[in-house]
Amino acid sequence: MDRIDLFRIFARVVECSSFTRAADRLSMPRSSVSAAVQELEARVGARLLHRTTRVVSPTQDGSTFYERCLRLIADVEETENIFRQSAMPSGRLRIDVPGRIGRLLITPALPAFLDAYPEIDIDFGVTDRAVNLVEESVDCVLRVGPLTDSGLIARSIGDLPLINVASPAYLERHGIPESPDDLHDHLAVNYASPSTGRVEAWEWGEDGAVRSMPMRGRVTVNSAEAYIASCLAGLGLIQIPAYDVRRHLEAGELIEVMPGHRAEPLPMTLLYPHRQHLSRRLQVFADWLEALLKREAL
Repeated sequence: MDRIDLFRIFARVVECSSFTRAADRLSMPRSSVSAAVQELEARVGARLLHRTTRVVSPTQDGSTFYERCLRLIADVEETENIFRQSAMPSGRLRIDVPGRIGRLLITPALPAFLDAYPEIDIDFGVTDRAVNLVEESVDCVLRVGPLTDSGLIARSIGDLPLINVASPAYLERHGIPESPDDLHDHLAVNYASPSTGRVEAWEWGEDGAVRSMPMRGRVTVNSAEAYIASCLAGLGLIQIPAYDVRRHLEAGELIEVMPGHRAEPLPMTLLYPHRQHLSRRLQVFADWLEALLKREAL
């Protein structure tokens, strides 16, 4: 087997922590994956993997070798692409994005992207769960909010503005809050994180710092759809990405309040595995997505 193919197989086993999962991702028999790693270990003269019945993990030598493999694979891909830069990007991309951004902003714009790049096909995942890029063979994901250290390549593509809104019926009944000092006399629709159950505090920027306070609320929800629906029903104030309620604002169904006391914008980040950062189809999609979100999400 070609040496670079051995490197790629070894890297995928490390990333999947499993010969079986790596074989599935590579569309190869498990026996071939195992044999490839054994051949590589024989060539380099070192044990690269710890093998147990449950998990496979790199040895100390294996971890060092894995990092070198990634650089070598990237160098080979870059070399192979030297004479392809003028060609039309092609191939299949597997993308995953948050639900409402995917439905409201990206999907309506996808026809223009596919028309511009007729040789690119997209497997488009729209979900709010944390996708494992390596195990699920996803090329990139869009994450909104602060990142945890994932070991992935991160590309910042802008910020998502948040605004404070309420329904006309709520404001008629409770009055219009002018500043955070007025919030003690108001209700919020509380939002509980679907993953942790933690209720988000009300936030705003003041004198260059982020302030927050818990809000009284008679309704707590754990989805964006229920959050907006509760606000439309007059159950309280909410803080929401501006794009998410744009049509409701235009229709007069919701009204922005305290525009001078907005929460900090949420960072938007594209994440993708190191081994794929040179893919031209991924680069053109990332550039397109960044331009789209900066235009539509503000």
